[in-house]
Amino acid sequence: MAAVPASPSPLADPSSLVAALRAAGCVFAEDEARLILATARTAEEATAMAEARASGLPLEHVLGWAEFHGLRITVEPGVFVPRRRTEFLVDQALARAPDARLVVDLCCGSGALGAALAVALDGAEVHAADIDPAAVRCARRNLAPHGGRAHTGDLYAALPASLRGRIGILTANVPYVPTAEVPLLPAEARDHEPAVALDGGPDGLDVLRRVAAGAAEWLAPGGCLLSETSARQASAATAAFTRAGLAAHVAVSHEWDAHVVIGVR
Repeated sequence: MAAVPASPSPLADPSSLVAALRAAGCVFAEDEARLILATARTAEEATAMAEARASGLPLEHVLGWAEFHGLRITVEPGVFVPRRRTEFLVDQALARAPDARLVVDLCCGSGALGAALAVALDGAEVHAADIDPAAVRCARRNLAPHGGRAHTGDLYAALPASLRGRIGILTANVPYVPTAEVPLLPAEARDHEPAVALDGGPDGLDVLRRVAAGAAEWLAPGGCLLSETSARQASAATAAFTRAGLAAHVAVSHEWDAHVVIGVR
C-alpha cells in the first residue's frame, strides 16, 4: 500500500485523508478516516495513524481498539484482532447457558469473548487463558473492569485447579487455519497477528481436538463448550466433540458466515 502524505493535516482537511486511504487500497476509506479522526488527539497523531494504516497495519491496531459485541476492546499490536463474526459464538453461549456463573475463555487473545460474557452475565466469575504473554497482558486490561482474570499457559494447564468440573460456559476461539493456508491469509492477519493464533495444524483442527479432549473434565454437568470453525471443518470438529463424550451439534449464522460447534457435557 502506498504511503499517505504527511500534509495537509488530515484533521484540517478530512477529505484528503479519505482520498489518501482510498489510494492506499483501503476499501472502506470513509469509515476508516472517520474512526481515525475520532480517535486521534492531534493532527500529527492522525497523520501517523493514517500512515500506519496505509502500511498495512490492521485498523484495530492503528486505533488501539476493536468493536466487539457492543464493547470497545483494547487491541495491542501483535495481538489477534477479534472478528465480528465471533459475536455469534457469544450469542450462542448466552442462549445455551443464560444463567452460567463460571465462564472460561481459552485461546482468549484480547479477552473479547470473556469480556462480552462478563457484561452479559453480570456477576459471573470469568477466567481467560492464552499461551501468548502479549495476548494475556491485553486480556487482563479488557477483563479487569469486569473482575475477570487472565492466565498464561497452554490451554487447561493455565487454569486454577479449583475450576475443574465447575465451568458453565467454556469458549475456545481456537486457531483453525490449516498450516498450508496461512500464507494465503490477508496480509493484515498474516503479517501482523501471531501465527499461534492462526495456525491450527495440517487440517486446522489440532488445537480444537485438544480442547475437546479435556472439556468433560472441566465442564460442570450441563456445561457447554463452544468453538468456532469453518463450514468444511464443521463435520470433523463435531466428531471430535462427540469422541470426547460431549453431545455435539453445529450452529450456523448465514449472516456472519459463522459456524460454531457446541458440545454439552
